[in-house]
Amino acid sequence: MIELGNYNELEILRDTSVGLFLGSEGGTEILLPNKYVPVDYEIGDKLTVFCYLDHEERPVATNIDPFIKRGVFSLLRVVEVNQFGAFLDWGLEKHLLVPFREQRDKMKEDQWYVVYCYLDEQTFRLVGSNKLDGFLDNENLTVENGDKVELVVTRLTDLGWEVIINNAHKGLVFDNEVFQKIAIGDKIEGYIKNIRPDNKIDVSLQPLGIESLEPTAEKILNKIIERNGFLPLHDKSNPEDISKILQMSKKSFKKGIGVLYKARKIEIKEDGVHLI
Repeated sequence: MIELGNYNELEILRDTSVGLFLGSEGGTEILLPNKYVPVDYEIGDKLTVFCYLDHEERPVATNIDPFIKRGVFSLLRVVEVNQFGAFLDWGLEKHLLVPFREQRDKMKEDQWYVVYCYLDEQTFRLVGSNKLDGFLDNENLTVENGDKVELVVTRLTDLGWEVIINNAHKGLVFDNEVFQKIAIGDKIEGYIKNIRPDNKIDVSLQPLGIESLEPTAEKILNKIIERNGFLPLHDKSNPEDISKILQMSKKSFKKGIGVLYKARKIEIKEDGVHLI
């Protein structure tokens, strides 16, 4: 069986004037047009190709890597809006349609949106959706407190940044706990900070607990060395000053310099931290 909207490893069955016909173990065939045919090949070789529908709604294979695949969230740009919906550039010749019914807000040309790609069971077409919550499940969680996870940043709210966790769940990074530049569509690592009784998930961009001390201490030490052995910060410094210089919270800073002090790497004086 050939899965549309995904990569498939298929066998070269025969060579024709329009390209190579590839086949799966289930007996399904698909065309790899001439412009995508490799220079060297033999009948019976296996190729890994991406399969989708062309402009005439025919299954076709390509060796081009798209910006998104079926079952995944990604940031894409709108190239056209017409009576059918918004068409997004996903790296292939035929653009990805996001019907009006699948737009959280009316999409605009040249704007970027995080979308989910899926196969419409009624039309058998690959389409996108900007109504992300419908594809996220916080009822059946696959993560636990402290887990390291993969995040996709989706939007900024009054509380902070909404994120997609491991392509499956919805979470939130509180704005006052962000100490680095992030933007909608960014794919970054994070940590499960707290799972609430209603299964809402708080996420941190920094390691948690004991595991966070060594990386934090190392980051502070590197900054001290970079600044010729002195950092004009101490445990009474303004949190904004610490965030500006180190991109971390005051709490993390105090833990980090505590580790360095115990390891006799630094001296803490009234004017700041000095390298020993």
